Amino acid sequence: MLTLFGPSVGGFCDGLSRRSFLRIGALGVGAGALSLADLLRAEAASQRPSRHKAVIHIFLGGGPPHQDMWDIKTEAPAEIRGEFKPIATKTPGIEIGEVFPKIASIMDKCVVIRSVVGSAGPHYAFQCNTGWTEPSLAALGGRPSLGAAAAKLQGAVDPSVPPFVGLAERTRHAPWSDCGTPGFLGAAYAPFKPDGPGMDNMKLNGVTLDRLHDRRRLLTSFDRFQAEMDVRGVMQGVDAFGQRALDVLSSSKLLDALDVSKEDPRVRERYGDGKPYQYQYDGAPTVNDQLLIARRLVEAGARVVTLSYGRWDSHGQNFDLVRDHGSKLDQGFSALVEDLDARGMLNDVTVIAWGEFGRTPRINNNAGRDHWPQVSCALLAGGGMRGGQCIGSTNRLGEHAQDRPVHFQEVVATLYHNLGIDTASTTIADATGRPQYLVDREPIRELI
Repeated sequence: MLTLFGPSVGGFCDGLSRRSFLRIGALGVGAGALSLADLLRAEAASQRPSRHKAVIHIFLGGGPPHQDMWDIKTEAPAEIRGEFKPIATKTPGIEIGEVFPKIASIMDKCVVIRSVVGSAGPHYAFQCNTGWTEPSLAALGGRPSLGAAAAKLQGAVDPSVPPFVGLAERTRHAPWSDCGTPGFLGAAYAPFKPDGPGMDNMKLNGVTLDRLHDRRRLLTSFDRFQAEMDVRGVMQGVDAFGQRALDVLSSSKLLDALDVSKEDPRVRERYGDGKPYQYQYDGAPTVNDQLLIARRLVEAGARVVTLSYGRWDSHGQNFDLVRDHGSKLDQGFSALVEDLDARGMLNDVTVIAWGEFGRTPRINNNAGRDHWPQVSCALLAGGGMRGGQCIGSTNRLGEHAQDRPVHFQEVVATLYHNLGIDTASTTIADATGRPQYLVDREPIRELI
């Protein structure tokens, strides 16, 4: 919780006590950084354009079952085929699972990839966020995620809105709540996480905006706080970014974007809230409201918004889980795409939903499917891509990619491309000063 106290006895010359700044640390000092100042660091913000490119990344943590969603295997034996039937979509020739009728109705705006390959196998979001496996450049801090790289390369659209926001709620299996790490870029490019006790993280308790606008004195207090707290040097130069933190604190734009109560009730009803939460266990809830928050954040100026949706690790009760999670995702994903389209944003905003791997073709004795890194699936929409496509296929049993394998890095390269970042020529210097390419593969040629 961020608390800036009002008048106090003693302390700094501006009347703000040392205790005030220690309370700020609840947002990030425990992790080794003053997050509200340091995490919003970016290159100098350019003049805000009238429109900007963005990505809404929906991580389906646990490994969604490809053959029960976008790749129904009607010709497979019953022990592989499962319970679901295919339904026609708005795009002739493309069929998807019966649990997704609303997505079927907007398939002309969507792309299904049935042949995602290259999964390393662990239960984590890292590969979806970066395109890489965790060991890559681990000695230097690891590869930066899409959101961190975008924050570094493109900076903020609006100085009062972080370019990279992570909405993923904390999960008992922690890798499923990974919003995207900054890697070798450092904590300054980590996602802003509004995950404290409600909206209190962003409230200014007892401090007026007039007082905040006396920035020089406040920055002096930051400097003194730094001198006391900077044991490891992680807060060096925080004064250079204090202005950015003040821009966020003194603007209601970010707080408003996070507050769905300000949205038209009819729009909120279309998205739904994903409740009651079922089959959550150690994973994420089905957070339909976060899909709406993501749209509001992008509209306010965020470039990359990530979230973790549901817990798809269906070793048992696979079909009941897909009916629950799938129907809720069907409502939220379709509402998001239609909402972006109605607002004239869909060509500029890419929406993607995918997980870390697929699931076994053969149904186990608990009516579940187990881990299957050999192939998985993805659903995309918007971003100026050529919609109404189904890319790749698996064999009759859904065991492996039969044609047009699409590597994780190709998908991530496409997201970079849709943000306006050329992966063929763009590099970022690592901690040693050596330039590193964002990914090793090109964007999906069928989409651009």
